[in-house]
Amino acid sequence: MSEPTEKVKALENLIKHYNGRRLRIMEVCGTHTHEIFRLGIRGILPDAVTLISGPGCPVCVTPTGFLDEALLLAGRKATICTFGDLVRVPGTASSLAGARMNGAKVRMVYSPLDSVEYAAAHPEEQVVFLSVGFETTTPASCIAVREARERGLKNYSLLTANKTMENAYRALKDSVDAFLYPGHVSVITGCHVYRELLKEDISGVVTGFSGEEILTSLAVILHRCAEEKPFFENCYPRAVSEEGAVYGRQIIEDTMAPCDAEWRGLGIIGGSGLKLREEFRDFDARIKFCLPAVSGHGNPLCSCGDILQGKKRPDECVLFGKGCTPEHPAGACMVSNEGACSAYYKYHI
Repeated sequence: MSEPTEKVKALENLIKHYNGRRLRIMEVCGTHTHEIFRLGIRGILPDAVTLISGPGCPVCVTPTGFLDEALLLAGRKATICTFGDLVRVPGTASSLAGARMNGAKVRMVYSPLDSVEYAAAHPEEQVVFLSVGFETTTPASCIAVREARERGLKNYSLLTANKTMENAYRALKDSVDAFLYPGHVSVITGCHVYRELLKEDISGVVTGFSGEEILTSLAVILHRCAEEKPFFENCYPRAVSEEGAVYGRQIIEDTMAPCDAEWRGLGIIGGSGLKLREEFRDFDARIKFCLPAVSGHGNPLCSCGDILQGKKRPDECVLFGKGCTPEHPAGACMVSNEGACSAYYKYHI
């Protein structure tokens, strides 16, 4: 391992010797969570600074009811195409992995377009792609459904649980002093969304994923919080611009419309979800299969909801490391590689 640079040493020293008021900082990106643990950054934080892992993992915030909808579709002989993480997330009574063991068709894909290709090659099957993600991955789902329409595929649809982050920050603003905004999402949204949040006294810093970038962002937060006024800084200018990815946002806007959405642990957040627009209704799995309203129920001992809000640390859950491990997860936060519980388990115990 290479020696830290003089800049990194200076940043570490500044953070270690912070002596201001108590601060709660939330990182809302699962990759940040893992990098912060991997690099040992939590170990240099003074007692006055609490770093909270927030709802930045799309798999983690997807509610149990969505998994139950997917299981219902699988039970109706639809072929479910999904990214790997969702396969092991528990629904109310089972998981997609369990359904597959009982004969359901569940296929793991690497991109939404893979599911389109599968539908084209298997016209006798009804293929449903589980569209889960934030602004970063939603454009790919939009491109896939537009491709399916262009190719006239009648056997393809999306079950959507896509979300946008902006209103989640609003929902959590009273729980934290500042956010470490996610780098990947910010590439798409640009900085303007954070300047709008700043008008509502919501503070934060966009950061990248290297140790130096994360340390710089933490140092900026400690310095700016001492000024006792709201702030925003872009500490990831090599990737995040003011306007963001205009094309990516445009294809989302042209394909999906805002809607209210349920977040695991946070409940319903108004205008934070995305659903297919009316002109794509033939590709909406809920409409195509006339799905009933589903309200799922997770393991009552699982603390995922409190962990996603920063009310508990993963190791404060009674199931952590005992009834819930990456091999046998009881909740979504232990399943995903970006989940807070997964990070704590890998690096903390």
